Amino acid sequence: MRPLDRLSSIKVKLGVVIVAAVAGTVVVLFFARGAGLQLGVAVLLATALGLAMVQFLARGTTSPLRDMAAAASAMARGDYSRRVRASSRDEVGELARAFNAMAAELGGVERMRRDLVANVSHELRTPLGALQALLENLVDGVEVTDPAALRTALAQTERLGRLVEQLLDLSRLESGGLALEPVSFPVRELLEQATRECELGEAFGERPVWLKVCVQPGDLQATGDPERVHQVVANLLDNAVRHSPRDGRVWLSAHQAGGATTIEVADEGPGIAGHEAERVFERFYRTDGARSASDGGSGLGLAIARWIVDAHGGAIRAEGREPGGCRMVVELPR
Repeated sequence: MRPLDRLSSIKVKLGVVIVAAVAGTVVVLFFARGAGLQLGVAVLLATALGLAMVQFLARGTTSPLRDMAAAASAMARGDYSRRVRASSRDEVGELARAFNAMAAELGGVERMRRDLVANVSHELRTPLGALQALLENLVDGVEVTDPAALRTALAQTERLGRLVEQLLDLSRLESGGLALEPVSFPVRELLEQATRECELGEAFGERPVWLKVCVQPGDLQATGDPERVHQVVANLLDNAVRHSPRDGRVWLSAHQAGGATTIEVADEGPGIAGHEAERVFERFYRTDGARSASDGGSGLGLAIARWIVDAHGGAIRAEGREPGGCRMVVELPR
C-alpha cells in the first residue's frame, strides 16, 4: 500500500510525512498528559508513533528506489527483464518509468546484438564453407584448376566482400558517421545508371529480366546525396531482379507528388505479405515467399535503404501490386 502515490511532488510528500509525524507526536503528548503518564513514557510513545507513521507514509517514496537498485544489479548480470513498479506521480515515479523504458531499450539492444552475431555468423559461414570446400578440392587434386573453379571461388569471395561492405555501411549509418552531401541531381540519369550496373550484376546474370525506366517529367530533379540515393535504388533493383521470374519485368519510375519526389521499383515476383511489409526492412529478415536464404541476398539491402532514406528525411515502404508482385516506394522531400 502506497498512500501518498497520488501526490505529484516529492517535496509535498516529505511535507505531509513531517506534518503527520509532528501532529501524531502532539496528540500522543496531549493524551499522555491527560492520562497522567510520566514525561519519559509519553516521549517514548510519541517517538514510536512518529516512526511508525513515517515508515507507513514514506514506504511508497523509497520502495521504487530500492527496486531500481535491485533491478540495476540484475541488469549488470545481464538480466534485462526486471521492471520497477511506477505507480506514483512524483519525481521518483518519473524516474521509475524512465528506468523501465531504459531497461526495455537495453533489452531490445541486447536481443539485436545477439541476433546480429548469430545472423552474421550464419551469413559468413555459407560462402566461407563453399570457398573452403572448393579450395580443399583444388589442393587435394579432386578438381582441376580451371577457369570455372576459379570463377566460383571469385564469386564466393565477392559475396563475402559485399556482406562486409554492407555491414560497415550499416554500422556507419546507425552511428551517424556517414555524412550526406545533398545536391540537386537528375533522376532519370541516376535510374538509368542503376539499370546499367544491374545488368552487369550477379543477380541479373542468373535471372535476366526486362528493365524499364519511366520518369515524368523527363527532366525531373531531386535533392539528396546522389551516391546514397543510387545505393538505395541499386539495393531495391537487386531485390526486384532476384525475386522476379525469368524474363519477368521490373519497372523503375519517378514522379513528383505533392512536396516529395517519388521513386518506385516494381516487380512481378511473389510479393510481400501485408503483415511483413514493415519487417522486411529489419536486418537479416527474410520472408518465406519473397526472401529466401538461397537467393544470394544478405538480408541487409533493405535495412541500409531505410537508414539512408530516413537520413534524407524521407520515407520508404513496401506495397503489393496487382495481379502480383511488389512495389517499393521511396519518397524524398523536395
